[in-house]
Amino acid sequence: MKQNITILGSTGSIGTNTLDVLSNHLDRFQVFALTASKQVDLILAQCAKFKPKFAVMAQEDAGRLLAQRIKAEGLPVEVLWGPEALDQVSAHEEVHAVMAAIVGAAGLSPCLAAAHAGKRLLLANKEALVVGGEVFLNAVKKGGAVLLPIDSEHSAVFQSLPENPATWADRIDQIILTASGGPFRTRDVSTLKNVTPEEACAHPNWVMGRKISVDSATMMNKALEVIEARYLFGVSPAQLSVVIHPQSVIHSMVKYKDTSIVAQLGTPDMRVPIAYGLSWPERITSGAQTLDFHNLKPMTFEAIDDHGHPDRFPGLKLAWQSLSAASGTCAVLNAANEIAVEAFLNKQIRFDQIHQVNTETLSKVQPPAPQSLSDLLALDAQSRAIASAAARACRI
Repeated sequence: MKQNITILGSTGSIGTNTLDVLSNHLDRFQVFALTASKQVDLILAQCAKFKPKFAVMAQEDAGRLLAQRIKAEGLPVEVLWGPEALDQVSAHEEVHAVMAAIVGAAGLSPCLAAAHAGKRLLLANKEALVVGGEVFLNAVKKGGAVLLPIDSEHSAVFQSLPENPATWADRIDQIILTASGGPFRTRDVSTLKNVTPEEACAHPNWVMGRKISVDSATMMNKALEVIEARYLFGVSPAQLSVVIHPQSVIHSMVKYKDTSIVAQLGTPDMRVPIAYGLSWPERITSGAQTLDFHNLKPMTFEAIDDHGHPDRFPGLKLAWQSLSAASGTCAVLNAANEIAVEAFLNKQIRFDQIHQVNTETLSKVQPPAPQSLSDLLALDAQSRAIASAAARACRI
């Protein structure tokens, strides 16, 4: 029987790569629902090719426009819109797996809906765990969902771990996340205040969306990945470390208690972890280029401050600080960073002021321990309001 797949965020980088993988395995998978925020033209083309049962737009005006165009094309696709519709296609009884690729905290609610409904949840939206924390993990456990990481680093760790999670605590010494270092790894720190959004979005190895590209340039993406790894793999913050690996060939590693290190290698292509998540515990072709060891460039590794500037990536330290702070602090950090990155992309603050907005927000929000989605959303809204004020106070 074919597996029905809902893709949350089908017009983004992860969504389009997922559809590319699925297009080569339509004997095994059926696209059940596609969702997007406002890219009507692209999701219309996706609907024409894959003919899902549902297409969902986050915005009502975009939904109504898509519905008109779907009808004009004569496509057998029902169009919905709004947050409740996202939850509906995530938890639908006919759905087997959900690719969670909505960027930011906006993806939390449909992820929770899928978790409560016991779906196979392919987590490309790291914010679901960063923001949701124990609330999200409890939903996964209670609903009987299967949580599989899609981020290249976390997929690499997952592929390097023993199959039985019950043995992880007894065997693991450390999880080592690799980072490319982004476009400013060796740039003069004194010039970072002059970085433009276009420069920050030009990642040397990966093709990604604008928000995650900026996060990679500040290393905040790695900070969020540290937090996600803490919840995904049940290790302590002290068991998590980051090493810069500019070539992005080794995607992450697991160090065992006997000092053995197991790593996952591959070309920097998101179709590899996507294919693994879709087919786990089996493996299917991904469409990615095979790693050629005969022509492989030398691999190098650096400490975060190897170039003599320990404050080049100050945001990375916030991961461990947030994990050791009050429950809910990680959600505050994520909300502040989303606001700060948006302000930078809109040229309202400088690149170096992203960290300033984040730290100021963390200092002003004292989070209670969130117990529910409503608690998390309230904390997210409060943090965004404070971060927005901090961003407005910045002077370019």
